[in-house]
Amino acid sequence: MLDAGPDLRQQALRHRLNRLDAILFTHNHVDHTFGLDEVRRFNITMDAPIDLYAEAPTMAHLKRVYAHIFDRASNVQDSFVATIIAHELKADRELVLWGMRFTPIRLLHGRLPVLGYRIEPEAADSPMGNDPDGWWPLAYCTDVSAIPPESWAKLTGLQTLVLDALRRRKHPTHFTLGQAVGVAHEVEAARTYFVHMAHDLPHEPTSADLPPTMTLAHDGLSLGGLPLDGQQHEG
Repeated sequence: MLDAGPDLRQQALRHRLNRLDAILFTHNHVDHTFGLDEVRRFNITMDAPIDLYAEAPTMAHLKRVYAHIFDRASNVQDSFVATIIAHELKADRELVLWGMRFTPIRLLHGRLPVLGYRIEPEAADSPMGNDPDGWWPLAYCTDVSAIPPESWAKLTGLQTLVLDALRRRKHPTHFTLGQAVGVAHEVEAARTYFVHMAHDLPHEPTSADLPPTMTLAHDGLSLGGLPLDGQQHEG
């Protein structure tokens, strides 16, 4: 899972998710971290801890806000809290989990350094390499207003790009729709989904005006032939 938003519980219930092996955080803002308490239910359904990966500043934020999770022994009384295994991420080191490679991408969210992720099978002959619809590699770049020069190489050869596009008016910490379209043209992914939109962008008319390979994402969107249709899924 990428980040843990405040509505994590509602999303997990809606899609009947019963497994969560790892969480990779992009940055420390509350709309990306305030659902961490909810992962404790997965501990019960899996009877196992959950691996958590974050850069040092994000990890420090999580440890401060969720001291009852990270320093459970200091709680006045034992209670039902999430059980996680914390791993500090380095922006220049890729991570391989269950046959998938996660390559951190340094991005800027205003003046704040954040992470995106390039995601792809570790090897073409691995089970996860079975990709007849061509979704991989996928880059997930939310909450971004600038891409440092050294990060562009990690955005080459993409099949799928997920990219921040807040609104049409300029914003200090997010791409405008026009800026996002410009980046998508440079990346030349086979398909681009814009995310983190404000209410300024009505979905249908905005998508209708975009280039053929670009569209606004939507709640419940599923890639790779696994529709989130209310059936039982592991995720």
